[in-house]
Amino acid sequence: MKHLTLGAVLVLLAGSACHTNRPVWSATPGDSRTPGTIAGILKTPGGEPVAGRRVSAIGIETAQKYSAETNVNGGFSIHVPPGKYRLEPELHEGETVVRDPGIINVNKSDTDANREIVIKP
Repeated sequence: MKHLTLGAVLVLLAGSACHTNRPVWSATPGDSRTPGTIAGILKTPGGEPVAGRRVSAIGIETAQKYSAETNVNGGFSIHVPPGKYRLEPELHEGETVVRDPGIINVNKSDTDANREIVIKP
């Protein structure tokens, strides 16, 4: 029986080792490290996607920065802990942001999708 119990514990520990950047177990209900997601698109005023640009979600209270690069369709997805964020795209010389989603409130396990950032060359 001891070998069976020890084997079960080893299997559980080995499986949990595969999950990086997440707590294996938390004694705190509603652990704030459970990520939410901010997703959207970076585009021009004409609707053309802007690919290959870094978009950062910056924590309003913490100034912590989380980033992702836009795909060929201008889409991005950033995993963040619960909190309030503003989005900041990487800009090239002469470019300006003409529309952004403002302050985004992310709760535990939220997916805050369809956020749009428009930049003008």
